[in-house]
Amino acid sequence: MKGTIVNFRGGRHTQYNNQMLIAVEGINSKDKATELIGKEVSWKSPAGREIKGKISATHGSKGIVRAIFEKGMPGQSISQKVEIK
Repeated sequence: MKGTIVNFRGGRHTQYNNQMLIAVEGINSKDKATELIGKEVSWKSPAGREIKGKISATHGSKGIVRAIFEKGMPGQSISQKVEIK
C-alpha cells in the first residue's frame, strides 16, 4: 500500500521531526484509517537509506494518519511516497 507524506506533525510553535502526517491512497474516512493503526511504514531517501516507522493514530476526519518514525525526518521527505506494510 502506498501513501504520501503531507507534513510534519506540529502546533503553532512546535514541530515534531519524527512524526509525520501521511495521506494513504484509497483511504478517505476516519473509519477506514483506524484499520491502519499499528502497521509499519518505510521511506527511502534519495541516497538509498531507509527510515522505518509505525502508524500510531488518525489525524482529523479525512483519513490522514500519523506515523512515528525511529529518527527525525528530513524536510525533503515531504510530498514523497512511503510504503505501508
